[in-house]
Parts: sequence; C-alpha cells; structure tokens
Amino acid sequence: MDTVKDLTAGTVGGIFQVLVGQPFDIVKVRMQTAPQGTYSGMLDCAGGILKNEGPLAFYKGTLSPLLGIGACVSIQFGALEYTKRMFASHNRAKGLGGKDGATFGGGQLFTAGVAAGLANGFVSCPVEHIRIRLQIQSGKNNAYSGPSDAIRKIYSQHGIRGIFKGQYVTMLREASGYGMYFLTYEKLVQWEMAKKGITREQISPVNAVLYGAAAGYALWAVIYPIDMVKSRIQTDGFSPSTGQKYKSILHCVKTVWRTEGLAAFTRGLTPTLIRSPFANGATFLGYELACRVLN
Repeated sequence: MDTVKDLTAGTVGGIFQVLVGQPFDIVKVRMQTAPQGTYSGMLDCAGGILKNEGPLAFYKGTLSPLLGIGACVSIQFGALEYTKRMFASHNRAKGLGGKDGATFGGGQLFTAGVAAGLANGFVSCPVEHIRIRLQIQSGKNNAYSGPSDAIRKIYSQHGIRGIFKGQYVTMLREASGYGMYFLTYEKLVQWEMAKKGITREQISPVNAVLYGAAAGYALWAVIYPIDMVKSRIQTDGFSPSTGQKYKSILHCVKTVWRTEGLAAFTRGLTPTLIRSPFANGATFLGYELACRVLN
C-alpha cells in the first residue's frame, strides 16, 4: 500500500509539473535543436512561436508528457521511497538514523535518487523522444499529426530502437540528475524537521515549493549539457539515409563542440532556469499534498 500511495502521489506531482512547465519546455527544445543563429534569445523564440503558430503551440505535444511524465514522476517517487524504506530498515538494524532509521545520510539519499532516475529512464526516453519530435514541428506539412501517429510511424520504419532513440544518454542524465535532485530536496526537508521538531506532514506547502525549486536548480546545474546532447540525438535522423549527423553520444559532443563551441551546450538555459522553480516546485507540492490526502 505504501508503494501504491507513492505511485499515486507521484502521478499527481507529474501532472502538476507538465501543466506548469510545458510552455517553457518547448522554447528550450526549439533553442537547443535549431541551427545556430536562428533565435537571438528566449523572447525571440517565444515570440516567433506565438506569432507564427499561436498560443496553443506552447502546449504542442502535451498529451504525450501529460500521460508519460505523470508515469515518469510516479516511477521516480515510487523507486525513491522504496529505496528509502530499504535504507531505513538497514539503519534500524545498525542503530542509525534515529529511532525509526529515517534520518538518511547524503550518500543514501543520492543513491536513492540515482535508483529513481534509472527506473524512470526506461519511460522518460520514449516519452521525451515523441514529445521532442512534435515540439520541433513548426510548419503546416508536419511529419506527425500527434503522439499516436508519431509512435506508429517511427515504430513501423525503425522498430523499437527508433522509439527508444537516445536511451543511453537519457539514462546518464537521469541517474546523475535525480541523484542530486532528491538529495537536495530531502536534505532541506530533514533540515526543517530537525530545526523545528516537526513531522514531514507539518512542513508548509510554501516551503515544499521552495525546496522543490532549489532541487530543480540543483538538477539542471548537473544535467543541462547532457540534456542538450539528448535533444540533439533525439531529433537527429534515424540513419545516414535519413540525415543522421551523430554516430554516438561522444561523436555528438565532439561535433557540437567543434562546429558551435561551448555556448551551444548552454543554449536554451534561460527558459529552463525560469521554468525550473515553477515546474519542480509544483511537482513536490502536488506530491506532498497528495501524500497527505492519501495518508
């Protein structure tokens, strides 16, 4: 029942995240994947989308992440809390972590975050691949009419490997990023509980948002260059005959470095930094509130 509760609360957090963060995400993806010089900045990119495609374009491809990211965040929290329960049992056996073993060390929290990221990566890769393919479409003669059409066409032409394009770089991003993400959030929660002598349920929703925002910044500080490489690989051709430019993760890094320089690895960072506190604050707010209702 604990796992069911964690998965359900995680789904609520994921839905909050998508609804708040999707408009910023499409600007980030357009800037990451467009040829150098296409946009002068975030406002130029956002203004072009609004002018040429209308306001609903900021939620282009939302159905895929609304379902998929809800599942992803559900898996993240499910794996995180399961791993924390294992550590709590270990701590109790060793006489560590307080009377219930639930005061975790930094290494335990980072490891639990890595486990959450790896579990999540098997779902987030295809979800984000389909979302990104839809987000970069800006004309009238689009290759895909929606998520189901994209999945059907990609699978029919390139098989399951086509759907999971970018899997390795996604796993690298998820493991490193979510280790830092959950370490930051959980340490801040532990700090407030110890300082005020309160339980987790007594932490104010405002502080849950603030701690989630801090965790989001910690996440992106670690993974943004990796995320840029992932976006490039997932929007690349599927084979040399379909315009494939990158043979591997390392080849992508070398090619971008040689042709576009260091700045390319941070292109699109501004909308990400603006989006992050809202999206990640909303994620943890949704999760914590759902947990309280379920409890």
